[in-house]
Amino acid sequence: MNTNMWLIRREFWENRAIWMIPVVFGGLLIVAALFGQISIPTLTSPKVNREFAQVFLVIIGFLFYTVMSVYATWYLLDCLYADRKDRSILFWKSLPLSDAKTVLNKLAVGLVIIPLVYFVAADVTALLTAFILSVRARSSIGGALWQADLWWQIQVLWMYAIVTTAVWFLPVAGWLLVVSAWAKRAVMLWAVLPPLVLYLIERVFFGTHVVAHLLAKRLLGLPAVALKGSGGQSWSVSGTGDASTLNYPTSVWDFIDVRGFFTNPHTLIGAAIGVVLIFAAIQLRIRRTEI
Repeated sequence: MNTNMWLIRREFWENRAIWMIPVVFGGLLIVAALFGQISIPTLTSPKVNREFAQVFLVIIGFLFYTVMSVYATWYLLDCLYADRKDRSILFWKSLPLSDAKTVLNKLAVGLVIIPLVYFVAADVTALLTAFILSVRARSSIGGALWQADLWWQIQVLWMYAIVTTAVWFLPVAGWLLVVSAWAKRAVMLWAVLPPLVLYLIERVFFGTHVVAHLLAKRLLGLPAVALKGSGGQSWSVSGTGDASTLNYPTSVWDFIDVRGFFTNPHTLIGAAIGVVLIFAAIQLRIRRTEI
């Protein structure tokens, strides 16, 4: 356990962007709340107050989740490659640390630690931004942003998103680690080129779209598998123009689909492929040295 903690600390020392990016991004949102032009909505009922608070919290979480996804992808693609490029791999291989532990630690940082850092940053940013907007808007918003049950539900939703993202994107993370452990240069190109070549070969010679469908399903299909469909149970807009209304779940438990996600064949097959790719990354780590 102590070794794992030191390995995680090492990642924070060598990759300060893990905490600097969410801090800077959160700071920008807070500055925008302090000095930006704000259009104050008219909140006329408890139902409208709740809708406004939901939209506010979901937008903050979505913004941080998007930034986190981009950075975590780059981290996984660069982490093993950077060790070989700056030759620090020679130092780490001289220590009584297995290559498997090193790779699994970097995987945990990319899929769990980084999302947790962004989760904390999103929470702090939402609290400070809500306070600033409440002060600036005065009675126009009042206590609309301070819905205790909604804040609790957002915490649950964040943790669920971290778990499901880690499981769903395990094959993507495994592929990025394989490229990071193998490529001698242009890791971004090597990460994209093989899937692109497979897609072009299939498209030209067979006229089908299986590869494209599988890639799209893996990269964009998480919400459809992990969350319940609209059907009055998730956030959706009905009507048009001034007559449009927001339908929202009464509880986060009406929104997430734990059983459906973990029993979905796409989840299980993807996790199995991810394990194989991670094993391949460990083997490459054992055999590769500095660039």
